[in-house]
Amino acid sequence: MARKTSRPKKARPTLTRDRVLHAAVAFADEHGVEALSMRVLAREVGFGVMSLYNHVANKDEMLDGMIELVADEIEAPPSLNGDWKVAMRKTAISAHQVLVRHAWASGMWSSRGPGPAKLRHMEAILRCLREAGFSVETACRGFHAISTHILGFTLQKLDFPVAPQDLSDVASRFLEDMPADEFPFFAEHVRHHVEGPNQPDSFEFVLDLILDGLERAGSTTMQPAIAPIG
Repeated sequence: MARKTSRPKKARPTLTRDRVLHAAVAFADEHGVEALSMRVLAREVGFGVMSLYNHVANKDEMLDGMIELVADEIEAPPSLNGDWKVAMRKTAISAHQVLVRHAWASGMWSSRGPGPAKLRHMEAILRCLREAGFSVETACRGFHAISTHILGFTLQKLDFPVAPQDLSDVASRFLEDMPADEFPFFAEHVRHHVEGPNQPDSFEFVLDLILDGLERAGSTTMQPAIAPIG
């Protein structure tokens, strides 16, 4: 009688910090960051919860690492060799798209300390503005205007209580109940959203207003960028 040969067991993939953090991001993308815990994540990666602590000290460190992975997805503007507005537009749109893709991240973007990837993103925006010739003051104002637009618009988009496919029905019911004679311009605004021509995402419309305004603000104060010492 032939002996039955046992198949060798498949070795589990090695647990690494990178694997832990990518699994955490994937879980948060699907289920929300509120549902994420060290115990839940241990189950996701197929290891005991104590194994995670060899790679992340606690949940706070895990969340910081997750934000770093998200920040690393944002496309940085190249060293300036063309139109600064094109470069800035590209990185701002990339940041908005990344934060929409990871819907949980925008809510904690400002509250988690900046790690290397997030610092690179912020440095790239400032570098682009300074290399374009903006003064330190205008570059700082521009940085905050662009960053606030990216985060604020993304949060508003993600928190909007009506799904796009339901907007027409919800708006119609809203207009029926609202005294349009008392709020005629708001009624006009709502009707435009429902009946008006299809508009591209207004994220880019507002971004262009910011960039055009920066261009005007800097037109009389442009100066060559000198990297600060220390």
